[in-house]
Amino acid sequence: MKLIETVKLTKQYGAGLFALKDVNFTVERGEWIAVMGPSGSGKTTLINILGCMDSPTSGQAFVNGVDLGSLSEHEQTSFRREQIGLVFQQFHLIPYLSALENVMLAQYYHSMTDENEAREALKRVGLGARLSHLPSELSGGEQQRVCIARALINHPGIILADEPTGNLDEENEHIVMQLFRDLHREGHTIIMVTHDHAIGRMADRRVELHHGVFVDLSLTTHEAAEVFDEILEQMWLLAERQVEASAETLIVPDVVDSNSALVSMLELGMITAPSDAGLAGSISYTPKGEARARAIIRRHRLAEKLFFEKFDMNEQQADQNACQLEHILSNEVTDSVCAFLGHPNACPHNKPIPRGDCCP
Repeated sequence: MKLIETVKLTKQYGAGLFALKDVNFTVERGEWIAVMGPSGSGKTTLINILGCMDSPTSGQAFVNGVDLGSLSEHEQTSFRREQIGLVFQQFHLIPYLSALENVMLAQYYHSMTDENEAREALKRVGLGARLSHLPSELSGGEQQRVCIARALINHPGIILADEPTGNLDEENEHIVMQLFRDLHREGHTIIMVTHDHAIGRMADRRVELHHGVFVDLSLTTHEAAEVFDEILEQMWLLAERQVEASAETLIVPDVVDSNSALVSMLELGMITAPSDAGLAGSISYTPKGEARARAIIRRHRLAEKLFFEKFDMNEQQADQNACQLEHILSNEVTDSVCAFLGHPNACPHNKPIPRGDCCP
């Protein structure tokens, strides 16, 4: 079994309001996962359930083979204390305790205090000279490092971090993220909620939540772009046949869940859908999506024309090779091919080639 696995994990508040909806999600031991998405999309709810601070409405969450939903409140507290290290955007330090005492308090709730071990934990995060300082005497970055020392003091295998750099300036963000890099190299499993795409790229894998719906971005940027391009191309072809584009009429490559791909394109501003029907209704281009689709179709059909007329390929061979080139030709090369072919109006299948800036 994976270190972490959720099966149709759902958290619902009232009729039709989902923080999480049928989330299927796995994490390997030692992975660093960045959980991204807009505010209110369910990211913190996911962290809270995995950290035994909330319970799902339905579905299951397994951590280290344990079904968290089967645990009593007391068992959840014990499991969290033994297995999980928590780092929050808000520091949650006890204001009248020193940095050292805040870390030792976490030891106390786990088993017994060990002042030397707590000192070493704070030295590790660069606070060896700030042991006796109260939270009010520490900067935001220093307080966050106390939180990391506190999270690590009981040697958890899993670290759950919810926007750990959200209140930090650039310098302190760099220091804190270097600590997470070190922890990752040491084999800790990290699940980190973040809005920052630069931080997201540090992780082994990025996933996104959009209004409770899970989107796995484990594809590389290039692979994801190809999936989006293929969907946009299908929308163009459907329009030529006067067929409405929808989740039912589009065929999404099976390297990614169809709903996830369309949700991502919606969030990226490539497509739009009626707000009352969502992805269950018709899907249309945004101006951004239409421009990208036009460019894809133009590259593909010019490449077809090139292979068919200049390389003596049959129509099927020309189409297969054009499928590869449509993702990689630059605008400059595309215009050069267009000029070389005399700015043709149609491809070998007699489909119209969209005009470009180079065309007379």
